[in-house]
Amino acid sequence: MVGSIRPLLALSLALVACDSTPKPGDASKDAKGDAKAAKTGGEAKTDAAAKTDADAETDAAAKTDADAETDATAKTDADAKTVTPLPGESHLASITQLTFGGENAEAYLSFDESQLVFQAHEGEGCDQIFTMGLDGSNKKLVSTGKGRTTCSYFLPGDQKILYASTHAADDGCLAPPDRSKGYVWKLYDEFDIYLVDAGGGEPTPLITGDGYDAEATISPKGDKIVFTSTRDGDPEVYLANLDGSGITRLTNAPGYDGGPFFSPDGSKIVYRANHPEGEDELAKYEELRKEGLVRPTRLELFVMNADGSEQTQITKNGKANFAPYFHPDGQRIIFSSNVNDEQGRNFDLYMIGVDGEGLEQITFADEFDGFPMFTRDGKRLVFASNRNHVEEGDTNVFIAEWKD
Repeated sequence: MVGSIRPLLALSLALVACDSTPKPGDASKDAKGDAKAAKTGGEAKTDAAAKTDADAETDAAAKTDADAETDATAKTDADAKTVTPLPGESHLASITQLTFGGENAEAYLSFDESQLVFQAHEGEGCDQIFTMGLDGSNKKLVSTGKGRTTCSYFLPGDQKILYASTHAADDGCLAPPDRSKGYVWKLYDEFDIYLVDAGGGEPTPLITGDGYDAEATISPKGDKIVFTSTRDGDPEVYLANLDGSGITRLTNAPGYDGGPFFSPDGSKIVYRANHPEGEDELAKYEELRKEGLVRPTRLELFVMNADGSEQTQITKNGKANFAPYFHPDGQRIIFSSNVNDEQGRNFDLYMIGVDGEGLEQITFADEFDGFPMFTRDGKRLVFASNRNHVEEGDTNVFIAEWKD
C-alpha cells in the first residue's frame, strides 16, 4: 500500500504502498487512461505503488480463507520464462519472469534468499500477500484473503512475515480514493502491521494505533523495523524493535515521508518524500492530509542515519522518484522514476550515488519498471515490470543477473 502508483505511482503503492506504495498495476492503468507509476507507496510505501498467479486472489475475496489458500496452492505454477533485456539494459542479463498475469509487485527476498514475499491480485479484488520460490514455484497465500494488504517482509530466520492489512476493520477492499481530487493515494487509517507464520495462518497485531501504519521493512542486521505512520498526524518515518516496541519518530518535516529501506549494514535509511514548497502548496497538502490523502506526483529521495540524523536530499528533479533500495556496496541506490518521460507516465529503474551524483538509467521499457531489490552479493536483481504482459496493465515479478 499502501504500500505500496500506477506507474505513476507504482507508488501506491508503493506508497501504500510500500508503497503506498504506487502500484504497478495501478500505474499502468492510469498511464493508459490517465497516466502511470508502480506500490510505497504508500506507502511509498507507496504511496509510492502487486500481482499473482491470481485466480487464488480473485477467489480469495469471495471465498473462505481455507478455500482461497487451497486454490493458491493447488494451481499449477506457470513455468518461469526467460526474457531478453531491452536495448540499453547493459546491467541486466538472463532476465527470468516469475509471475504471469494480474498485478504482482513489491517482491522482497527472505533472509536466506530462497523465497520471495509479494503482494498480488487479479481483476477487481485487492492485494493479498503470497510467497514463492526464486524460480516462481510454490506460490502460497499467507494473508487472510480479507481486506487490503501491502508491504510484506520476512523477519530474520524466515519463519515469520510482517505485512500491513485492513482486515480487522473490513473484509472488503474499502472505498478507493476520491479521484475527483486528481491522482492521489489514500493512507487508510485502517491499516495496521501484523505478523504471520511464513506458511500462513491467523495474523497477530504487531504495530497498531490511531492512523495509518504500513510500509514496513526490516534492517539486514535483523534488529529493527522502519515504517510509515500517521499516528502523529503527518505521514512520517518511524523506527521500532522487532517486537513492535520502542517506537521512535525519525522525520519531522511537513509533508509525506515514507517507503523507507535500510542500507546493507543497517546504519542508514533511504526514503521518499514530498515536502510542500511555499504557503500555497502547504495549504493544499494540509487539505488533502485531513482526508487521509497524498498527491504523489512529486517525490524526492532522501538518505538519513538510522537514528534520523543527517537527513539529506539526493534527487532534485521534481518528478516521482520512489521504491529506493541500496546497492550492496552501500554507495549507490537503485530506484524507480519517471524523470526522463516528459508526460510522467513511464517509470524506469535508475541508479544514483548516495551523494546525489552519477545518475544512470538502468531499464528502458516503454511502461513500468519498479520495486527493485538486490541479493546481498549484488549478483541478482528482483523487480516488477509491465514488460512482456499478456493483458494491458499486467505487472509481473522478474529476477535478473546483474552486471556492474
